[in-house]
Amino acid sequence: MSVRSRKGKRGAAAAPQDRNGSEVDSSTPGRVGDMSQQAELQRAQVVTTKRILLRVTFIVLTLVIVGLLSGQGDQSELTTFVSQKEAVQQRVHNVPCSKDYKKYPHFEGCTPKRCGRAVMDGLVTPVEAAQLQRIAQRGLALGGSNGGASILDLHSGALSKGDSFINVFELVKRNNLKNIFSAEDFSLYRKVKNRIQSAVATTFGIQKDRLHLTHPTFFSRMTTKPAQTIHDEYWHPHIDKETYGSFDYTSLLYLTDYGHDFTGGRFVFVDKETNSTVEPRTGGRFVFVDKETNSTVEPRTGRVSFFTSGSENLHFVEKVASGTRFAITVSFSCDPQHAIQDPDLKS
Repeated sequence: MSVRSRKGKRGAAAAPQDRNGSEVDSSTPGRVGDMSQQAELQRAQVVTTKRILLRVTFIVLTLVIVGLLSGQGDQSELTTFVSQKEAVQQRVHNVPCSKDYKKYPHFEGCTPKRCGRAVMDGLVTPVEAAQLQRIAQRGLALGGSNGGASILDLHSGALSKGDSFINVFELVKRNNLKNIFSAEDFSLYRKVKNRIQSAVATTFGIQKDRLHLTHPTFFSRMTTKPAQTIHDEYWHPHIDKETYGSFDYTSLLYLTDYGHDFTGGRFVFVDKETNSTVEPRTGGRFVFVDKETNSTVEPRTGRVSFFTSGSENLHFVEKVASGTRFAITVSFSCDPQHAIQDPDLKS
């Protein structure tokens, strides 16, 4: 074969060769196409991997920044106003009265002029507290919420039952139930209420006869069961004057011990102060960030905690983490129209 015939025509393109120098049949481009597709796939995989890495990096950085900002913004401190382990004759913390009371009718000798919160041990004896707890247990045994918070109101007869309420007195009468409540129970209830009323009046310098028991006043039982309705969600910060309207003074009598009968479930006052600024004439404000301080009351059997019901005493109850928490909320109003009578067996 001549050189010309082996090289082909002059000017003709050389046939593609493989790694061994052998000619590749260009009329069957499958192998070249396969190699091209593999290269494209490799490039696509590289691009996809880079995109994934960029997204992961972005997410991680975002979480880090959010964490840092959250840490800077969380300036709350938790202090203990009164612990379960200590017994106090009386501890009072005065706070400035809010402007809330200007929105409501004024009752001389009763509407708060001195505001604050107080805790007293010894106002109710352990024996009395135990008897009051038994009243709550007998009544609540007839019902109970599907969620973690149940109430028994001896004034209206309201008793938590499932996701709603029933009347405990109608239930007792309809089923001819005996020995649920006794005259002695109601007598003790009235005596304890009167002592609390006197303590509130003396502490805040108001006239006892102008301070009226109001609704709702009730026993409460809190457990770890998940909330089923809004009535079970006791842990949201709230203001009693706004929530109930009739409240001017709120009191709580604890019937179980924090750290022994239950954990969690502390009563928390939320004290918020607004940020203050200094504004130089040339601009560039300097901001003083005031810390938010949460002050807790740890329940103790027989302990009474009471406070003015305006926004100066924003508060909530921690979620109960274990055990069962019993208490009585005893509320007072300065408005005679919101007054309720003491309960009795005929309620």
